[in-house]
Amino acid sequence: MPELYPTWSLESYFPEFDGLDHQQFIAQLSSDLSAAIKIASDLPTLEATSTENWINLFLSYEDLGARLTHLESYLGCLASADAANEAYQSAEATLAAQHAEYSKLETPLNSGLGTASDATWQIFLADDRLKDAEYTLNRMRESAKFQMDQAGEALAADLGVDGISGWGRLYDTVSGKMTFEMPWPDGRVETTPMSQRRSLLTHRDRAVRSAAFTASNKVWEAHEDVMGAALNGIAGTRHTLYGRRGQNHFLDAPLHDAGVSRETIEAMFSAFAANYEIPRRILRLNAKTQGTSALSWSDIGAPQLPDTLPALSWARGVELVDQSFGKMYPKIQDYLRTMVEKRWIENEQRPNKRAGAFATGSSLINEERIFMTYGQTMNDVTTLAHEAGHTWHSHLLSSLRPCAQDYPMTLAATASTFAESILADGLLEDPALDNAERAFLIEQSLSHTPAFLLDIPVRFQFESKLYNERKSGPVPVSRIKELMVETQREVFGDTLIEGGEDPLFWASKLHFFITDLSFYNFPYTFGFLLSTALFQEFKKQGPAFLERYETFLSLTGRASCEDVVKQSLDRDIRDPEFWAETIRGIEPRIDTFEAAIGDLS
Repeated sequence: MPELYPTWSLESYFPEFDGLDHQQFIAQLSSDLSAAIKIASDLPTLEATSTENWINLFLSYEDLGARLTHLESYLGCLASADAANEAYQSAEATLAAQHAEYSKLETPLNSGLGTASDATWQIFLADDRLKDAEYTLNRMRESAKFQMDQAGEALAADLGVDGISGWGRLYDTVSGKMTFEMPWPDGRVETTPMSQRRSLLTHRDRAVRSAAFTASNKVWEAHEDVMGAALNGIAGTRHTLYGRRGQNHFLDAPLHDAGVSRETIEAMFSAFAANYEIPRRILRLNAKTQGTSALSWSDIGAPQLPDTLPALSWARGVELVDQSFGKMYPKIQDYLRTMVEKRWIENEQRPNKRAGAFATGSSLINEERIFMTYGQTMNDVTTLAHEAGHTWHSHLLSSLRPCAQDYPMTLAATASTFAESILADGLLEDPALDNAERAFLIEQSLSHTPAFLLDIPVRFQFESKLYNERKSGPVPVSRIKELMVETQREVFGDTLIEGGEDPLFWASKLHFFITDLSFYNFPYTFGFLLSTALFQEFKKQGPAFLERYETFLSLTGRASCEDVVKQSLDRDIRDPEFWAETIRGIEPRIDTFEAAIGDLS
């Protein structure tokens, strides 16, 4: 393995933040964006005689989008690694304004494409310069049905900078600076960045988890009114815009963004409801090993078996992922080593980092980055594999045009979860494992199943209830908390101990406050189950399946979810049985876990 570093290098984006190259890039982007907006506003409706002008406008739109993404990735990396830096926050606010300008280009482009006759549209699409852009262009044509006139969309974009986007930035700023007083079992009390909460909630010691949960929730509770105002502001703005755009349901926009049909999502959630007992079975086994009748919220997703593994250094964590990738998918192993060698991974524990983990990148430099705070647990090792799956996906698409690299969250989550499955199976193939180690690793491989099949359905159902109630006006914080507890009880059933819910989960979960995408959470479960189906096929077919898997990934920016799966797996994801079959396919691993627990007694 190459030499390891705790922080990443961003110099290939720009040699220096606010340096000459950075300033010139922003200035040129602003100039080109203004010029494109003027051209778009003066163009007549797309006709057979004007396709050349509209092709050039789309190519300009695509290029500007790639440059904006490059800048967004760079500033997101900087601000996440140093949430207290006001210069980075200011730069992100300026970027929000540029995004608003970019949306002003999208509006006339959608309108022009949307009003073209079918005959003109086919002439337009036939141009070689638009090869592999057909799916994106057809989606833009569809979007034209649900947008205001240009003046209305321009006003919404301008107001969004200090409105809906401002609420999201407020959440990021406040949460990024949060700390809590962590009382350790030995009597120590440490001021701990909120970004480390996630690792502490997966600590093997239940007393540590409980203390971290209670102490951190006191801080969230102290800020609940701010968070409630932000959540209401985001949801209220969306309702207003949906109404103006003729979108009758609050799911219309997120489903369009996700490239998936209502029929498919309803099929998936109906399969969940019919099979809740499968993931609940995992939680009952966890409660049994913990010695309790059920679990508290702080126990969900945390290891319940004694961990025979020592604290995993960053070097050891990278090694485990590297070895597992090498056993099953050598191409992604080589890619991970490139990321490590080129310092594309930020993992250091320190104050003022934003919570969570993410993957990002830029098609301008054909590079990716991983952001995480490594806490020396197996959960953190899994996070590394997860994010490496995301970046591998982006790497495989890097030879395609920018719009064909833009895939929805529903399909983004498949590569990350597939990589997690490779890690789990690679670890479990080690013949040197004793019974305790094997049981622990099986538990780890199953630990995300309740999250995807129970926790995220809670988020989806909670958010649906919230948006329904928000139609009538702001929802009080007390009611938001009631909705969260109510939904947790509905989905988790008796696996959640009475009084063990988390009424503030909505406040601590960043995903509810992401303003670029509505209903951010359901794509994770979609991706988990879809990647599970892919991995089940991989286990049946062996290495020969990886070519089909890469075909699947290559199509993700060029077709709907339904068409991607049909072309690569020849399955219909609008059928509830596809999802139910995949969920049932998890049961043999649960059987193995139950047997492993028995071997320890």
